[in-house]
Amino acid sequence: MNKPLRVALFGFGRVGRNIFRIGFKNPQFEFVAISDLGQPEAMHYLLMRDSIHGAMGDEIELDGNNLIYNNHKVRLLEGGTPGLIPWDAYDIDLVIDSTGTYRTRDKLQPHLDAGAGRVFVTKPPEDQIDRIIIKGINEDTIDKNDKIISTTSATTQVLALMLKVLDDDFGVKQAMMTTVHAYTSDQPLADAVRSDLRRSRSAVENIIPNETWAPDYVSQLMPQFKDKIAGMAMNVPVANGSCVDLTTEMNEMPSIEEINAAFKNASENSFKNIIGYTEDPIVSSDAIGSGNTMVFDSKATMIASNKLLKTIAWFDNGWGFANRILELADAYTSLGDS
Repeated sequence: MNKPLRVALFGFGRVGRNIFRIGFKNPQFEFVAISDLGQPEAMHYLLMRDSIHGAMGDEIELDGNNLIYNNHKVRLLEGGTPGLIPWDAYDIDLVIDSTGTYRTRDKLQPHLDAGAGRVFVTKPPEDQIDRIIIKGINEDTIDKNDKIISTTSATTQVLALMLKVLDDDFGVKQAMMTTVHAYTSDQPLADAVRSDLRRSRSAVENIIPNETWAPDYVSQLMPQFKDKIAGMAMNVPVANGSCVDLTTEMNEMPSIEEINAAFKNASENSFKNIIGYTEDPIVSSDAIGSGNTMVFDSKATMIASNKLLKTIAWFDNGWGFANRILELADAYTSLGDS
């Protein structure tokens, strides 16, 4: 077996902790260091007792500035800006920047300058980087010379996959999407001053209209949709479990049964373990812990006047997304050294 990929997590919020929980037992990965603004005691506590995914059953101890498990040691480092941590001293193959703060090449390049072999950023980029990847859409384009790679976002991945199935099977003219999204950690629990006035309102008391990057980045990866898709977000008072509500105008309108059959076929064949499919009357909490990128809700498929098609897919805000990040890391490892 090849030596494990040596990974550092830069940012230990929801996505970072999900990545660790999913990957720390996998012999393909060796988590070497974790950087965050929090104190080691808080980092350990939030890892072990998660309000969404529950307590970890595995014994991971905190020893000073280290997490200890199975004779393995993970160094906990004080957070800062990229470049301040000498990744070469830890022999880091991959830094996963899940802070959500650094989204440009010049802000992410210092990770490489400090010795990281490669950088993943878990948000869509704001300028030109080496690669933007969504599994099921364009993972075949990865190159061993890629150094700064975006894994986009959970919503972006769901939208791309929904459009992929619909367009490949039936042809999509144009689309409008709304992501009905669980509230996020940067929203206040009570009304508080924010530059974005709507986001200054209580996350647990309101449905809050919000912007989404998803249509723009899907258009970049799937240029047939340039200027043909738009969308928005509605942040709602649930802690996890979101959905993409997609309305499409089709080249030729299929039946509800044909739409559902296309997604069922995708879930069982070319998109197995990426797209899930259900005929159950599920709700948002049923998506929590799903390792799929999305779960297609066949009971929600609707057609209006034989002109507009509505489809809905559910997703865990970070769990399936974290799985895709680790799978992408493994895919780059299989390419060998640049």
